[in-house]
Amino acid sequence: MIPSRAIDVAALIEGRRLSSFNYLIICVSVLITFLDGFDLLMLSHTAAYMAEDIGLDKLQLGNIFSIGLFGMMLGGFFFGYLGDRIGRRPTIILSTSAFGLMTLLFTLADSYASLLILRFLNGFALGAMLPLCWALNIEFVPKRYRATVITIIMVGFSLGGAVAGPLTVWMAPHYGWASVFALGGIATLLSSVLLFFTLPESVRFLVSKQRRPETVARILRRLDPDIDLRAGDRYFLADEIDIGHRPFLVGQLFIGKLKWITPMIWIGFGASSMAMYFLASWSPLVYQYAGFDRATASWVSSFASFSGAMAGLVLMRVVDTRGPYAVMIYPLLSLPFLLVLGIGELQGDAFIALSLMGAIFVKGSHYGITSIAGVFYPSAIRGNGAGWAASMGKIGSVCGPLLGAYVLNSGMPVVKSFAVLALCPAVLGVCAYVVARIDRRSTVSAELLTTSQP
Repeated sequence: MIPSRAIDVAALIEGRRLSSFNYLIICVSVLITFLDGFDLLMLSHTAAYMAEDIGLDKLQLGNIFSIGLFGMMLGGFFFGYLGDRIGRRPTIILSTSAFGLMTLLFTLADSYASLLILRFLNGFALGAMLPLCWALNIEFVPKRYRATVITIIMVGFSLGGAVAGPLTVWMAPHYGWASVFALGGIATLLSSVLLFFTLPESVRFLVSKQRRPETVARILRRLDPDIDLRAGDRYFLADEIDIGHRPFLVGQLFIGKLKWITPMIWIGFGASSMAMYFLASWSPLVYQYAGFDRATASWVSSFASFSGAMAGLVLMRVVDTRGPYAVMIYPLLSLPFLLVLGIGELQGDAFIALSLMGAIFVKGSHYGITSIAGVFYPSAIRGNGAGWAASMGKIGSVCGPLLGAYVLNSGMPVVKSFAVLALCPAVLGVCAYVVARIDRRSTVSAELLTTSQP
């Protein structure tokens, strides 16, 4: 009789390089985050057309922007919990399908009230997609690649947002703003069908929950066809604390070093999201109010999204090798640009150039906090950890568009909002420093404990 063996799944994953299986998951995740970014930011670019067609003022537009982010916050809590209960795969597919349907229904909106309702439901469905995509990919790759992989996935989000501008400029004048939502909704629904046939369940999730060992073995063989697995093998994760099989409680996000890391991630994510979503929601209109035409405004905003994604991708190899300290770099670089924009009286090309640099570093900073938002949590609660981080960040996301609405409606020069935004990367830089210090201390303590044991 062959004795059962205990297989450390974490060691199997850590000892490998990325394979075609990993690349498949990454590519599928990039696709759905691309559609996520496109569907989310198309509202910013269609806002001017919708305002003319339906009759919306600046405050109403700000409310529509913000209620979607409020829906995302609630959706992040709900779907994060669901992802840790039933699994990453079914929750992502459900979220994608619901989001595609809600986007498609935007084509029927004909009033301020209907836009508010649809935007809330649209945001609620969207709440799970990014956090659970982070969790799923984190749980399939070695730690040395995690920040880079998460950033590659987020590049899909930015590319989707970047495409939304030029596509809207092309489609909306000829076919109406509703055609842009029809395209996004149909494409997202088709992607949910693709997910059903290609997306695997997280192997770390299954092991942490002690579920379906035969499925674990099948997934591990897809990960490495040469792996030696036998019937009766038991699977465990040596690199994670065992929190048992109790129902999720928020207090689990504050165990050990998470006591301080979790609140710092929440505050940093909120500050970064406030700046990020102010720019995402209002940049096209800010450029128009500053005297530029719609096409220029959309192209400049799209270029900033794309360049911010590339800047974030460059930074992530540093995060993977140097840790959370690297997350401080872009917030510090963005500060002088935002302050000069807010205090000075720049116009024309100078205003475009400095606002682009500030936006690129703000967006790059957001990739930094995003890349580490879920890595500190055990697999059993990672969906909740990433979901709560993203949802708490949405408090800042909700405030960003509202801030823009009140600044633009107050009669204050639009450039003054950049000085207010400078507070956001400053807060993020402080939070990143605290997270890095705590993580470093806990790592050193663990190494000392290991070397002191006989």
